[in-house]
Amino acid sequence: MAVELEIPEGLRWTERVPAGREWLATLPDRLAECVRRWELRVGPPFPYAFASLAMPAELPDGTPAVLKLQYPDDDSVHEATALAHWAGRGAIRLLAHDAERRALLVERCVPGTPLHQLPPDRALDAVVELLPRLQVPAGPPFTTLAEEAAGWAERMPVNWERANRPYEQRLLDAALGLLADLVPSQGEQVLVNQDLHAGNVLWASREPWLVIDPKPLVGEREFAPMPMVRGAELGRSPAAVRHRLGRLSAELGLDRERVRGWAIVHTLAWSIGEGQVFPHQVEVVRWLLGDE
Repeated sequence: MAVELEIPEGLRWTERVPAGREWLATLPDRLAECVRRWELRVGPPFPYAFASLAMPAELPDGTPAVLKLQYPDDDSVHEATALAHWAGRGAIRLLAHDAERRALLVERCVPGTPLHQLPPDRALDAVVELLPRLQVPAGPPFTTLAEEAAGWAERMPVNWERANRPYEQRLLDAALGLLADLVPSQGEQVLVNQDLHAGNVLWASREPWLVIDPKPLVGEREFAPMPMVRGAELGRSPAAVRHRLGRLSAELGLDRERVRGWAIVHTLAWSIGEGQVFPHQVEVVRWLLGDE
């Protein structure tokens, strides 16, 4: 039997695209099936979730958890596999997984305060401690950074044209040029996370800070700080972006120019999605290219 479900504000974008509307139509039945299968008690969805329906849950023995029903995008296909690979070291634990329904039952962070509520430099201290723990050797079935980058190179010009060229061609040319240099010259391949921003690191009782919602790839270490460099959560200005780039590169022992290059490429690749343009992403690319 279907469950009555109110879609949270963070997921309202799905109502504007055909694939999103199709996904929304399946959610009540999928939710009911997961609640029944895992014998859960669930609360109202978290309002801020953007790429999945996520809600607090409680297991039969009272253990707090989170139930996630993923939007069927390619980036999150191996989220459960990454969580299992980390096995709770620096990331939330995977409690159960239903691949057919794209459903995950995961550890709930308590109190769950996001990292960006710390002063920016204290937050960066935590990132410097956390990132090396997550960069473990990995291989199949994870997508490689090289494979993902090939998709960006193919899609960026197409998306740019379809969106009526929302930014200068020189930005596109710069990103494509960096890709051509970065991809074949990568270093050691480890597990990295495309979406490790300061809203996806939460204060927890088991460890001080735990990563949630990974979008995993296998690529070089210089790719890993990129979401923290570009994210607005720890300050939105040219100076703040460059400060994060400098600190994380230096304190993690990384090549600053490679970190900067991956940040430019990925930020521009993610600046257009589902037909929507994200101007702040484009602005960050300009800052990283030294325009301001």
